[in-house]
Amino acid sequence: MRPPHVLLAVLVAAVWGVNFTVIEVGLGHFPPLLFSALRFLAAALPAVFLVGRPKVAWKWIVGVGLVLGVAKFGLLFVGMDHGLPAGLSSLVLQIQAVFTALFAFAALGERPTRLRLAGMGVALAGIAVAAVDEGTTGPLGAFVLVVVAAACWGVSNVLTRKAAPPDSLNFMVWVSTVPVLPLLGLSLLTEGPSQDLAALRGLDWQGAGTVLYVAWVTTVFGFGAWGWLLRRHPASTVAPFSLLVPVFGMSAAALFLGESVTPLRWCAAALLVGGVALTSLAPGRRGGAGARTESAGGAQADVPAQTAAGAPAPDGATVPVASPRV
Repeated sequence: MRPPHVLLAVLVAAVWGVNFTVIEVGLGHFPPLLFSALRFLAAALPAVFLVGRPKVAWKWIVGVGLVLGVAKFGLLFVGMDHGLPAGLSSLVLQIQAVFTALFAFAALGERPTRLRLAGMGVALAGIAVAAVDEGTTGPLGAFVLVVVAAACWGVSNVLTRKAAPPDSLNFMVWVSTVPVLPLLGLSLLTEGPSQDLAALRGLDWQGAGTVLYVAWVTTVFGFGAWGWLLRRHPASTVAPFSLLVPVFGMSAAALFLGESVTPLRWCAAALLVGGVALTSLAPGRRGGAGARTESAGGAQADVPAQTAAGAPAPDGATVPVASPRV
Protein backbone atom coordinates (compact mmCIF):
# COMPACT_ATOMS: atom_id res chain seq x y z
CA MET A 1 0.00 0.00 0.00
CA ARG A 2 1.19 3.48 -0.79
CA PRO A 3 1.68 5.88 2.16
CA PRO A 4 -1.53 7.88 1.45
CA HIS A 5 -3.52 4.64 1.47
CA VAL A 6 -1.88 3.56 4.72
CA LEU A 7 -2.78 6.91 6.28
CA LEU A 8 -6.37 6.54 5.07
CA ALA A 9 -6.63 3.05 6.62
CA VAL A 10 -5.27 4.36 9.93
CA LEU A 11 -7.67 7.32 9.77
CA VAL A 12 -10.65 4.99 9.28
CA ALA A 13 -9.52 2.85 12.23
CA ALA A 14 -9.25 6.00 14.34
CA VAL A 15 -12.71 7.16 13.27
CA TRP A 16 -14.20 3.80 14.24
CA GLY A 17 -12.29 3.70 17.54
CA VAL A 18 -13.36 7.21 18.58
CA ASN A 19 -16.91 6.25 17.60
CA PHE A 20 -17.35 4.35 20.89
CA THR A 21 -16.57 7.49 22.89
CA VAL A 22 -19.04 9.45 20.75
CA ILE A 23 -21.69 6.77 21.40
CA GLU A 24 -21.07 7.11 25.14
CA VAL A 25 -21.62 10.87 24.89
CA GLY A 26 -24.72 10.38 22.75
CA LEU A 27 -26.23 8.03 25.31
CA GLY A 28 -26.25 10.95 27.69
CA HIS A 29 -28.71 12.67 25.32
CA PHE A 30 -30.88 9.82 24.00
CA PRO A 31 -32.29 6.49 25.17
CA PRO A 32 -30.17 3.75 23.54
CA LEU A 33 -32.70 2.33 21.08
CA LEU A 34 -33.84 5.79 19.98
CA PHE A 35 -30.20 6.81 19.50
CA SER A 36 -29.57 3.74 17.36
CA ALA A 37 -32.68 4.47 15.26
CA LEU A 38 -31.55 8.07 14.71
CA ARG A 39 -28.11 6.85 13.68
CA PHE A 40 -29.54 4.71 10.88
CA LEU A 41 -32.08 7.34 9.86
CA ALA A 42 -29.32 9.92 9.43
CA ALA A 43 -27.11 7.40 7.61
CA ALA A 44 -29.90 6.49 5.18
CA LEU A 45 -31.16 9.99 4.41
CA PRO A 46 -30.43 11.61 2.05
CA ALA A 47 -27.75 9.11 0.96
CA VAL A 48 -30.31 6.54 -0.18
CA PHE A 49 -31.34 8.92 -2.98
CA LEU A 50 -27.73 9.33 -4.13
CA VAL A 51 -26.29 5.79 -4.22
CA GLY A 52 -28.66 4.31 -6.79
CA ARG A 53 -30.85 1.22 -6.65
CA PRO A 54 -29.91 -1.77 -4.45
CA LYS A 55 -27.44 -4.10 -6.15
CA VAL A 56 -28.36 -7.25 -4.24
CA ALA A 57 -31.64 -9.02 -3.49
CA TRP A 58 -33.87 -7.43 -0.85
CA LYS A 59 -33.74 -10.58 1.30
CA TRP A 60 -30.07 -9.88 2.03
CA ILE A 61 -30.64 -6.19 2.73
CA VAL A 62 -33.50 -6.96 5.12
CA GLY A 63 -31.65 -9.85 6.77
CA VAL A 64 -28.46 -7.88 7.40
CA GLY A 65 -30.48 -4.80 8.41
CA LEU A 66 -32.35 -6.73 11.11
CA VAL A 67 -29.40 -8.74 12.43
CA LEU A 68 -26.81 -5.97 12.24
CA GLY A 69 -28.92 -2.86 12.72
CA VAL A 70 -31.58 -4.00 15.16
CA ALA A 71 -29.95 -6.87 17.07
CA LYS A 72 -26.25 -5.98 17.03
CA PHE A 73 -26.48 -2.22 17.41
CA GLY A 74 -29.49 -2.39 19.71
CA LEU A 75 -27.65 -4.73 22.09
CA LEU A 76 -24.43 -2.70 21.88
CA PHE A 77 -26.14 0.60 22.68
CA VAL A 78 -28.19 -0.96 25.51
CA GLY A 79 -25.09 -2.66 26.93
CA MET A 80 -23.15 0.60 26.91
CA ASP A 81 -26.14 2.43 28.38
CA HIS A 82 -26.19 -0.12 31.21
CA GLY A 83 -22.62 0.67 32.12
CA LEU A 84 -20.11 -1.14 29.91
CA PRO A 85 -17.32 1.40 29.31
CA ALA A 86 -16.72 2.68 25.79
CA GLY A 87 -13.11 1.48 25.65
CA LEU A 88 -13.98 -2.02 26.82
CA SER A 89 -16.90 -2.15 24.38
CA SER A 90 -14.56 -1.39 21.48
CA LEU A 91 -12.38 -4.28 22.61
CA VAL A 92 -15.05 -6.88 23.41
CA LEU A 93 -16.78 -6.43 20.03
CA GLN A 94 -13.68 -7.77 18.28
CA ILE A 95 -14.64 -11.28 19.42
CA GLN A 96 -16.91 -11.13 16.37
CA ALA A 97 -13.98 -12.62 14.42
CA VAL A 98 -14.36 -15.85 16.39
CA PHE A 99 -18.13 -15.92 15.95
CA THR A 100 -17.74 -15.22 12.23
CA ALA A 101 -15.35 -18.15 11.81
CA LEU A 102 -17.66 -20.47 13.76
CA PHE A 103 -20.79 -19.43 11.86
CA ALA A 104 -18.93 -19.63 8.52
CA PHE A 105 -17.98 -23.21 9.38
CA ALA A 106 -21.57 -24.09 10.31
CA ALA A 107 -23.28 -22.31 7.40
CA LEU A 108 -20.69 -22.28 4.63
CA GLY A 109 -18.56 -25.32 5.43
CA GLU A 110 -15.37 -23.24 5.86
CA ARG A 111 -13.12 -25.44 7.98
CA PRO A 112 -10.73 -23.42 10.16
CA THR A 113 -7.03 -24.27 10.14
CA ARG A 114 -5.20 -25.21 13.32
CA LEU A 115 -3.65 -21.74 13.45
CA ARG A 116 -7.10 -20.15 13.21
CA LEU A 117 -8.42 -22.46 15.93
CA ALA A 118 -5.49 -21.43 18.11
CA GLY A 119 -6.38 -17.79 17.47
CA MET A 120 -9.97 -18.44 18.55
CA GLY A 121 -8.71 -19.99 21.79
CA VAL A 122 -6.46 -17.02 22.53
CA ALA A 123 -9.27 -14.54 21.77
CA LEU A 124 -11.71 -16.43 24.00
CA ALA A 125 -9.11 -16.39 26.78
CA GLY A 126 -8.98 -12.61 26.37
CA ILE A 127 -12.76 -12.41 26.70
CA ALA A 128 -12.60 -14.57 29.84
CA VAL A 129 -9.99 -12.25 31.39
CA ALA A 130 -12.09 -9.20 30.46
CA ALA A 131 -15.18 -10.87 31.99
CA VAL A 132 -13.33 -11.48 35.25
CA ASP A 133 -12.17 -7.86 35.29
CA GLU A 134 -15.65 -6.53 34.51
CA GLY A 135 -17.28 -8.91 36.98
CA THR A 136 -15.25 -7.42 39.81
CA THR A 137 -15.43 -3.77 38.73
CA GLY A 138 -18.56 -3.29 36.59
CA PRO A 139 -21.90 -4.67 35.39
CA LEU A 140 -21.40 -8.21 34.09
CA GLY A 141 -24.88 -8.21 32.47
CA ALA A 142 -23.91 -5.30 30.20
CA PHE A 143 -20.73 -7.18 29.28
CA VAL A 144 -22.82 -10.19 28.23
CA LEU A 145 -25.08 -7.98 26.08
CA VAL A 146 -22.08 -6.71 24.12
CA VAL A 147 -20.74 -10.25 23.66
CA VAL A 148 -24.15 -11.26 22.23
CA ALA A 149 -23.96 -8.15 20.01
CA ALA A 150 -20.63 -9.45 18.70
CA ALA A 151 -22.30 -12.80 17.94
CA CYS A 152 -24.99 -10.98 15.95
CA TRP A 153 -22.24 -9.18 14.08
CA GLY A 154 -20.79 -12.59 13.20
CA VAL A 155 -24.15 -13.69 11.78
CA SER A 156 -24.39 -10.51 9.70
CA ASN A 157 -20.86 -11.13 8.36
CA VAL A 158 -21.94 -14.53 7.05
CA LEU A 159 -25.15 -13.09 5.55
CA THR A 160 -23.13 -10.37 3.83
CA ARG A 161 -20.73 -13.00 2.57
CA LYS A 162 -23.64 -14.86 1.01
CA ALA A 163 -25.04 -11.65 -0.50
CA ALA A 164 -21.64 -10.65 -1.97
CA PRO A 165 -22.69 -7.06 -2.77
CA PRO A 166 -20.51 -5.40 -5.44
CA ASP A 167 -20.74 -1.90 -3.90
CA SER A 168 -20.10 -1.63 -0.15
CA LEU A 169 -21.42 1.91 0.28
CA ASN A 170 -24.60 1.23 -1.71
CA PHE A 171 -25.20 -1.90 0.37
CA MET A 172 -24.59 -0.19 3.73
CA VAL A 173 -26.85 2.76 2.91
CA TRP A 174 -29.72 0.48 1.90
CA VAL A 175 -29.13 -1.74 4.95
CA SER A 176 -29.42 1.42 7.07
CA THR A 177 -33.01 1.92 5.89
CA VAL A 178 -34.16 -1.35 7.47
CA PRO A 179 -33.55 -0.89 11.24
CA VAL A 180 -35.14 2.56 11.60
CA LEU A 181 -38.78 1.57 12.11
CA PRO A 182 -38.09 -1.61 14.17
CA LEU A 183 -35.77 0.31 16.49
CA LEU A 184 -38.26 3.17 16.84
CA GLY A 185 -41.00 0.66 17.66
CA LEU A 186 -38.84 -1.08 20.25
CA SER A 187 -37.90 2.27 21.74
CA LEU A 188 -41.54 3.28 22.10
CA LEU A 189 -42.37 -0.07 23.73
CA THR A 190 -39.43 -0.32 26.12
CA GLU A 191 -38.17 3.23 26.65
CA GLY A 192 -41.54 4.95 26.42
CA PRO A 193 -42.91 7.81 24.29
CA SER A 194 -42.39 10.36 27.07
CA GLN A 195 -38.68 9.59 27.35
CA ASP A 196 -38.21 9.66 23.58
CA LEU A 197 -40.08 12.96 23.22
CA ALA A 198 -38.14 14.51 26.09
CA ALA A 199 -34.87 13.55 24.40
CA LEU A 200 -35.96 15.01 21.06
CA ARG A 201 -37.29 18.22 22.63
CA GLY A 202 -34.03 18.67 24.54
CA LEU A 203 -31.88 18.14 21.46
CA ASP A 204 -28.83 20.41 21.49
CA TRP A 205 -25.76 20.81 19.31
CA GLN A 206 -23.79 18.16 21.16
CA GLY A 207 -26.58 15.60 20.83
CA ALA A 208 -27.05 16.38 17.14
CA GLY A 209 -23.29 16.18 16.64
CA THR A 210 -23.13 12.66 18.07
CA VAL A 211 -25.87 11.49 15.68
CA LEU A 212 -24.14 13.07 12.70
CA TYR A 213 -20.77 11.59 13.68
CA VAL A 214 -21.99 8.01 14.09
CA ALA A 215 -24.08 8.30 10.91
CA TRP A 216 -22.03 10.31 8.44
CA VAL A 217 -18.44 10.12 9.67
CA THR A 218 -18.50 6.54 10.94
CA THR A 219 -20.91 5.01 8.42
CA VAL A 220 -20.79 7.02 5.20
CA PHE A 221 -17.15 8.13 5.29
CA GLY A 222 -15.79 5.13 7.19
CA PHE A 223 -17.42 2.41 5.14
CA GLY A 224 -16.95 4.32 1.91
CA ALA A 225 -13.20 4.76 2.50
CA TRP A 226 -12.76 1.18 3.74
CA GLY A 227 -14.56 -0.18 0.69
CA TRP A 228 -12.44 2.06 -1.57
CA LEU A 229 -9.28 0.57 -0.03
CA LEU A 230 -10.61 -2.98 -0.39
CA ARG A 231 -11.29 -2.43 -4.07
CA ARG A 232 -7.65 -1.46 -4.60
CA HIS A 233 -5.82 -3.86 -2.28
CA PRO A 234 -6.24 -7.48 -1.16
CA ALA A 235 -8.43 -7.86 1.92
CA SER A 236 -5.51 -9.52 3.72
CA THR A 237 -3.55 -6.27 3.30
CA VAL A 238 -6.33 -3.95 4.49
CA ALA A 239 -7.86 -6.07 7.27
CA PRO A 240 -4.91 -5.84 9.74
CA PHE A 241 -5.61 -2.14 10.17
CA SER A 242 -8.89 -3.11 11.86
CA LEU A 243 -6.82 -4.30 14.83
CA LEU A 244 -6.06 -0.63 15.56
CA VAL A 245 -9.74 0.06 16.36
CA PRO A 246 -9.66 -1.09 20.03
CA VAL A 247 -6.34 0.73 20.48
CA PHE A 248 -7.95 3.99 19.37
CA GLY A 249 -11.16 3.09 21.22
CA MET A 250 -9.51 2.52 24.59
CA SER A 251 -7.18 5.51 24.14
CA ALA A 252 -10.03 7.89 23.22
CA ALA A 253 -12.13 6.68 26.16
CA ALA A 254 -9.23 7.22 28.55
CA LEU A 255 -8.44 10.66 27.11
CA PHE A 256 -11.93 12.12 26.73
CA LEU A 257 -13.99 10.16 29.26
CA GLY A 258 -11.37 9.54 31.91
CA GLU A 259 -11.83 5.76 31.76
CA SER A 260 -9.15 3.87 33.65
CA VAL A 261 -7.53 0.80 32.11
CA THR A 262 -6.65 -1.83 34.70
CA PRO A 263 -3.66 -4.19 34.28
CA LEU A 264 -6.14 -7.05 33.88
CA ARG A 265 -7.83 -5.15 31.05
CA TRP A 266 -4.51 -4.59 29.29
CA CYS A 267 -3.90 -8.34 29.55
CA ALA A 268 -7.35 -9.00 28.07
CA ALA A 269 -6.62 -6.53 25.26
CA ALA A 270 -3.33 -8.22 24.37
CA LEU A 271 -4.93 -11.68 24.31
CA LEU A 272 -8.01 -10.57 22.37
CA VAL A 273 -6.19 -8.52 19.75
CA GLY A 274 -3.59 -11.27 19.29
CA GLY A 275 -6.26 -13.94 19.00
CA VAL A 276 -8.32 -11.90 16.55
CA ALA A 277 -5.18 -11.33 14.45
CA LEU A 278 -4.60 -15.08 14.21
CA THR A 279 -8.27 -15.83 13.58
CA SER A 280 -8.74 -13.15 10.92
CA LEU A 281 -5.41 -13.23 9.12
CA ALA A 282 -4.35 -16.90 9.24
CA PRO A 283 -4.62 -18.48 5.76
CA GLY A 284 -7.82 -20.47 5.27
CA ARG A 285 -8.00 -24.02 3.94
CA ARG A 286 -8.04 -24.32 0.18
CA GLY A 287 -11.38 -25.35 -1.19
CA GLY A 288 -13.46 -23.78 1.58
CA ALA A 289 -16.41 -21.69 0.46
CA GLY A 290 -15.18 -18.23 -0.32
CA ALA A 291 -11.62 -19.00 0.70
CA ARG A 292 -10.38 -17.61 -2.59
CA THR A 293 -11.33 -14.46 -4.40
CA GLU A 294 -10.72 -13.19 -7.91
CA SER A 295 -8.51 -10.27 -8.69
CA ALA A 296 -9.48 -7.80 -11.36
CA GLY A 297 -7.57 -9.77 -13.94
CA GLY A 298 -9.39 -12.99 -13.13
CA ALA A 299 -6.51 -14.71 -11.30
CA GLN A 300 -7.28 -16.44 -8.02
CA ALA A 301 -5.57 -15.01 -4.96
CA ASP A 302 -5.57 -16.61 -1.52
CA VAL A 303 -6.95 -14.38 1.23
CA PRO A 304 -8.15 -15.14 4.75
CA ALA A 305 -11.59 -16.74 4.57
CA GLN A 306 -12.98 -14.36 7.17
CA THR A 307 -12.03 -11.35 5.11
CA ALA A 308 -12.36 -12.64 1.57
CA ALA A 309 -15.93 -11.59 0.93
CA GLY A 310 -16.81 -9.94 4.16
CA ALA A 311 -13.95 -7.97 5.65
CA PRO A 312 -15.21 -6.63 8.98
CA ALA A 313 -15.46 -2.97 9.67
CA PRO A 314 -15.06 -3.06 13.43
CA ASP A 315 -17.54 -0.30 14.09
CA GLY A 316 -20.14 -2.92 13.42
CA ALA A 317 -20.76 -3.67 9.81
CA THR A 318 -19.26 -5.87 7.16
CA VAL A 319 -17.63 -4.34 4.15
CA PRO A 320 -17.75 -6.81 1.28
CA VAL A 321 -14.82 -7.35 -1.03
CA ALA A 322 -15.67 -7.58 -4.70
CA SER A 323 -12.82 -8.18 -7.15
CA PRO A 324 -10.10 -6.30 -5.24
CA ARG A 325 -7.72 -4.48 -7.57
CA VAL A 326 -4.04 -4.35 -6.71
